[in-house]
Amino acid sequence: MTKYNYMEAVKEDVKNYIDSEINFEDFDSLEELEEKLNDELWTEDSVTGNASGSYYCNSYKAEESITHNWGLLEEALDEFGENDINVIKKGAEWADVTIRCYLLGSAISEVLDELEEDFDEAHKEMEV
Repeated sequence: MTKYNYMEAVKEDVKNYIDSEINFEDFDSLEELEEKLNDELWTEDSVTGNASGSYYCNSYKAEESITHNWGLLEEALDEFGENDINVIKKGAEWADVTIRCYLLGSAISEVLDELEEDFDEAHKEMEV
């Protein structure tokens, strides 16, 4: 089984959200857009699963994603100050959402770096 790449998956979900929900012209700066995305996507089920408590709505799929990503889960728990949590009791879907939320800010930042030219182009077109 191949290791699930959470960062690439979250970045892809962020890109998809931007493509379907965001108009670059509505934002004066990438920083403003980044702030909005961090606020909105934290509870966007299609990106983190945090609103409902599940990204997949399927424990087995969540378990498959976590396989070989225990170190990443440990980092997320450290970051959120949740080291004393019983992950087994919380379940795979909770752990999966925790990892996605942990990576969200970095994923948004990386995606916006990749889309900076598109953002700038949208604003140049507005000036014309």
